[in-house]
Amino acid sequence: MHILMVSDVYFPRINGVSTSISAFRSELQKQGHRVTLVVPAYVQAKGFDADIVRVPGRAVPGDPEDRLMSRRALRAALDRLSDRDFDVVHVQTPFQAHYAATRYARRRGLPCVETYHTFFEEYFHHYVRFLPAWLTRLAARVFTRRQAAAVDLLVVPSRAMEERLKCYGVRTRTHVLPTGLQPVDYQTADPAPFLEAHAIDSARPRLVHVGRIAHEKNLCFLLEVLDRVRRAVPDVLMLVAGEGPALESLRRRATGLGLEQNIRFLGYLGRDGELQACYAAGDVFLFSSRTETQGLVLLEAMAAGTPVVSTAVMGTRDILEAGRGALVAEDDVADFAAKVTRLLQDAELRESVSAEAKAYAREWTAGRFARELADVYRSVYRPGR
Repeated sequence: MHILMVSDVYFPRINGVSTSISAFRSELQKQGHRVTLVVPAYVQAKGFDADIVRVPGRAVPGDPEDRLMSRRALRAALDRLSDRDFDVVHVQTPFQAHYAATRYARRRGLPCVETYHTFFEEYFHHYVRFLPAWLTRLAARVFTRRQAAAVDLLVVPSRAMEERLKCYGVRTRTHVLPTGLQPVDYQTADPAPFLEAHAIDSARPRLVHVGRIAHEKNLCFLLEVLDRVRRAVPDVLMLVAGEGPALESLRRRATGLGLEQNIRFLGYLGRDGELQACYAAGDVFLFSSRTETQGLVLLEAMAAGTPVVSTAVMGTRDILEAGRGALVAEDDVADFAAKVTRLLQDAELRESVSAEAKAYAREWTAGRFARELADVYRSVYRPGR
């Protein structure tokens, strides 16, 4: 099978969408399928892959990490692929990629699948602040319904997101399919060199958070949790890996709470071992986003054997409902901090949850979900087109 994937974002831009595309593509290729990507060009992109087409564009205002592909260049890039015998088109993002790819699929008579990665209802109002939140939420729902109607099937990473789409009035067929972990995520990482490289005292109790530093991620909540935890564990240190538009405001908030000695912002970490070492360096992994469609970082932390404390909201419910490898906290600072403190102070419990986490993460392999995605493609395939 030959799949055409089109996305407004991909590596070296690091986020959950890029990670998901890479994981599925890699595993589909191992299973004998060919996957051609059409994605933005980035200045820092390195290496060559004949099946990755890079489209030029410009910086996104207020978000220099991303690139807005030129509409004309994107259409031209797709037109140049018209001699390739694709079986299905898979759209990964709802911006230029959606409109160009659905147009291309219609013109070629190809089935079109789209993955709904982002919970836009709780996303837009953080970035379009001049409009009231109720209006941006309404716009997100209308936008989603219209885009869903243009494809044959929607892939959604969690049951919670599927339920929300049905509440919007989306009638397009859906299939719940999370992103799994790749082999590199299961590799044992030694945290000692990582701690030494970042001048971190290995004797300090350590909390870890990994993810995009964005307004919708509820990160100020974690700062309040850290402020409360340090009352019981004064030398606790929180490591924050990632970057994003809310980084400076988060730094200011941390300073306002007097947390300068209890937090370290590490920026982006490479997935070639450094990120895995960061996970392994944590005694507890923290997560409190209310807008995740899945929460892949929870599984990455578990694969490293790091116990998780997280709220179970939206997509994270599917991962956390098993009650394995994690303590599920209420969306309440006191309850969340109490669970973190308990894990930090109880080595036996921490060891037990760590072992549980590793075993549970083994059930979420990317290969398993890629095989299921191939079946999804077959379900929309139109023979004899």
